[in-house]
Amino acid sequence: MTSTLDAPTRTVRRWKGRDAWCALAGVVSLALAVGAASTVSVPVNSDLGLVALLPYPFWAGLLLLNIAFVVALRGDAAGPARRPVMIWLIVVLVLVLFGTAAFVTDVPRGEVAFRHLGIADALSRTKGIDPDIDAYFNWPGFFALLATLLGATGLDPVTVALWAPVFNVGLWLMAVAVLTGYLTRDRRRRWLALWIFCLGNWQDQDYLSPQAFGFFLHLVVIALVVGPLAARLPEFRGFKRAALVSWWRRRSAAERRPGHRVGALAVILLLVTVICASHQLTPFMLLIAITALTLGGRVWPSRLPLIIAVVLMFWLVYPASAYLVGHPPLADAGLQLATDANVVDRVSGSAGHVLVVQIRVVLTIVLWALAAVGAVRDWRRGRLDIRVVLLAVTPILLFPAQSYGGEMLIRVSLFALPFIALQACSVLLPAEGSTRPSSRRTVYLALTCFLLALLAVTGRFGNAKYDVFTDGEIDAVAAVQEVAPPGSSIISAANPTPWRSEAYLEHRYRTISNLCLSDLTTATCGPIVYDYARHNAAGAVVILTRSSEASLVLQGTSSARELAELEQWLSVQDGVELVYSNADARAYRVTQ
Repeated sequence: MTSTLDAPTRTVRRWKGRDAWCALAGVVSLALAVGAASTVSVPVNSDLGLVALLPYPFWAGLLLLNIAFVVALRGDAAGPARRPVMIWLIVVLVLVLFGTAAFVTDVPRGEVAFRHLGIADALSRTKGIDPDIDAYFNWPGFFALLATLLGATGLDPVTVALWAPVFNVGLWLMAVAVLTGYLTRDRRRRWLALWIFCLGNWQDQDYLSPQAFGFFLHLVVIALVVGPLAARLPEFRGFKRAALVSWWRRRSAAERRPGHRVGALAVILLLVTVICASHQLTPFMLLIAITALTLGGRVWPSRLPLIIAVVLMFWLVYPASAYLVGHPPLADAGLQLATDANVVDRVSGSAGHVLVVQIRVVLTIVLWALAAVGAVRDWRRGRLDIRVVLLAVTPILLFPAQSYGGEMLIRVSLFALPFIALQACSVLLPAEGSTRPSSRRTVYLALTCFLLALLAVTGRFGNAKYDVFTDGEIDAVAAVQEVAPPGSSIISAANPTPWRSEAYLEHRYRTISNLCLSDLTTATCGPIVYDYARHNAAGAVVILTRSSEASLVLQGTSSARELAELEQWLSVQDGVELVYSNADARAYRVTQ
C-alpha cells in the first residue's frame, strides 16, 4: 500500500524532457551571449552603440532564449514548465540584457554611477549632511545606505556599480512577481509579464542610483496596497450620490486578519519615509498611484494618500528646503515645455543617434498599443482589472508637471511598465484565461519576444559610444585628481566623464557644455572657459575625454572639428600647459 502511494509522488516530481531541454537552452543562450559580448572591444565607435558591434552568436543566443522561454511558458495542459526552469530562464534574460556591458568591460557604464559613489564617499568621510552642497544632499537616504553598505561589507565600489543593473533588476522582478500575484492568478500571464517587463526596460534607470532604489520600494508599497491593504468591493449600483455613498460605506477589508493589515500599514509608512528621503520624483509617483486606487475604492485605509502627502510635504518643507528655495517645484511645468525637453530636444544629433531614439519610441509605443488592445479585449469580456489600468496611466499625470531635465517621459514609461506588461499579456496569450497557447500562437509569441529583445538591446545600449568608458579615460581622471589642488575647478567637455567618484567635495566640477550653453564655437566658448578657469584662485584643470566629446558630437551639440579648434585655441593661451595625455584623453592645467 505504501509503495503504491509513493509512486505517483515520484512521478510528479520527475522532470519532464521539455523542462530539461528548456533549462539546457538557457545555459547555451547564456554561453553564446557572454562569449560574444566578451569579444567586443572598447571604445565603441558606432553611433548605434553596442548593437552594431555585438557578433551574431549574441543574437543567436537571444533568439534561442526567447524560444526556450515561450516553449516553457506553453508547457502542457497542467500549466507552464516547473518554477525552477522559469526562474532560471528569467535569470539568464537578466544577465543577457542587463549584464552585457559588464561582459564587455569591467568599467561601470555612465558618469552618474561614478558621481553617486563619490556622494556616498563624501557622506562617509564628513559624517554629516550639508543640504547646501547640491540637490543630492537634500535627499541623502540612498547615499547614506550605500555608504553604510560599502563600509560594512568592504565591497569594491566599482564592482558594485558595475553589477548594480543586474542586482537592481533582480530586485524589481521579485517585487513585480509579488505584485502580479495579487493582480492575476494565471501563472502563464504572471511569467510572461515578468518577461515583457524585462524586454520593455530600455529606460536604463537600473544603475547605482536613488531612482533604482526608489522604484523598488515603490513596487513594494504598491504590492502591499493591492494585497494586504486592498478593499473588497460590493456590487456597484450607479453613479448617483446616494448609490456612491452606499457603495463606499459597504466596502470591506480583503485581508481579514487585522494584524496583517496593521503590519502592512507600518511597513508602508516606513518605506514612504525612506522614499521621501531618497528621491525627488518617486514619492509623487507613489502618491498619485495610491490616490487613484483609493478613489477607485480599492484601498481599505482611505486616509493613506493623506498620510503620504503629509510625510512628503514635511520632507520638502524642512530637509529639502535648501534646494527648493532656488528650484520651485513647478518652475518647469507646462505641456509645451515638457514636450520640448523630453521629445523635441532628444530627437536630434547624428543619424545613428536619432535612429536609436526612434527605436526607443517605437518600443514604448508597441508595448502601450498592446496594452491598450488588451484592455479593450478584457473590457469586452468583462475581465478588465481597473487597478492595472489606473497604475498604468497615472504616471502620465506627472508629465506636464516637471520636465525633470528632459527625463520625465523616461520615468513615466518606467513606472507604468510593470502594468503595461501585465495588460499586454491579454493580447499575447489566449483569451480563455489559463488555456494553453496553440502551436501557431507560440511561434508568433516567440518572434514577438525576440523582436522586442532586439529593440530593447538597441535602445538600452544605443549610447555606448559615450557611456562605455575606456581604461585610458579612467587613468586620465585619476591623473587629474592628483594634479588638481583642493578647491580647484575640474572642467570636462560634457557630463559623460568617469569623474567625481573621489574628492567629491574638494573640487568644483564644471562642463564646457554648461558654461557655454549651446554655442561651443571657439570664438564664443573659448574665452568663457579660459576666463572661468583663470579666475579660480586655486587653479583649474581642463580634461577632454573621448566620451565627453563623443556625446557632444553624437547629440548634435558640436562637431569634431569645432571641438578640435577649441582645444587648439585653449592649449596656446597663457598659463595653460598639457599635464597628461593618452589615446583617449588630454588634461590641461590652467594657472593665473
